[in-house]
Amino acid sequence: MRVEIDEHSGCCNGVRRAIEQAEQVLSQNGALYSLGAIVHNETEMDRLRHKGLSTIGYEDLKNLQDTVVLFRAHGEPPAVYNIAKGNNIEIIDCTCPVVLQLQKRIAATYHEISPKGGQIIIFGKNGHAEVNGLIGQVQGNALVLEKVEQLHSAISDRRIDLTKPIALFSQTTKDPQQFQQLGELLRTAVLEACGDDSQLSVFNTICRQVSSRHPNLIEFAKGHTAIIFVCGKESSNGKILSQLCASVNPRTYSVEHHNEINPQWFGPDDFVGICGATSTPKWQLEEVANYLKNL
Repeated sequence: MRVEIDEHSGCCNGVRRAIEQAEQVLSQNGALYSLGAIVHNETEMDRLRHKGLSTIGYEDLKNLQDTVVLFRAHGEPPAVYNIAKGNNIEIIDCTCPVVLQLQKRIAATYHEISPKGGQIIIFGKNGHAEVNGLIGQVQGNALVLEKVEQLHSAISDRRIDLTKPIALFSQTTKDPQQFQQLGELLRTAVLEACGDDSQLSVFNTICRQVSSRHPNLIEFAKGHTAIIFVCGKESSNGKILSQLCASVNPRTYSVEHHNEINPQWFGPDDFVGICGATSTPKWQLEEVANYLKNL
């Protein structure tokens, strides 16, 4: 059996930077608070916890004073920064530059179109940390659509006013093809309602590093007889990318840890590809590869 790791897989730049900064502080102080999980990968979080990382929630933050807290790559709304400032908390701000740019763009667009009755729509997962941060830029005045299919009901329920300015954004880790489909459907609906789409703005705010993984993974999955996709069970990006692999290679197995691998999945002639989400570190992919090579 041959084994190959996808060279394009591994943590995205934003997550990798947050992990590296956390490790740097932990090596100096032996302890650090993180507001929320740095990465949606329980195996990696266990490794960081053993180094002294403690994950806290927003209620915990309100009760902390005079300490240091890391803000993860997903970004936070302005209200959270105000809490930290009021409690004399030093922030290690690891907000991904791509997310930070998106936050600023949404805030500026909202400021421009809200006086005209305009609306912000975000293609993303309700409750996701990044989406919460984005909604916070507009005081909660945004509609979140998780699936393309939800557009029609949002229009029929009049949660979307097609006659007013609309700005469509995306969570940075969403499927680019689905976002394109959503944008096209929304444009068609606006044209049918108004005969003019000049008040519709569609901003493709999906991270380029993430979007490029889609075509790369399709080719990688096609080029192997079986795929092991490594990701945390809570990773939204992982669910999207593992489903993408499975769509072109039915022998795709999604695991969080090498202990979940069943040796009976493979035969001696298999060429197994190992890949992962933007929340999957390289060391975890290598661990899985070594496990398979020693079967």
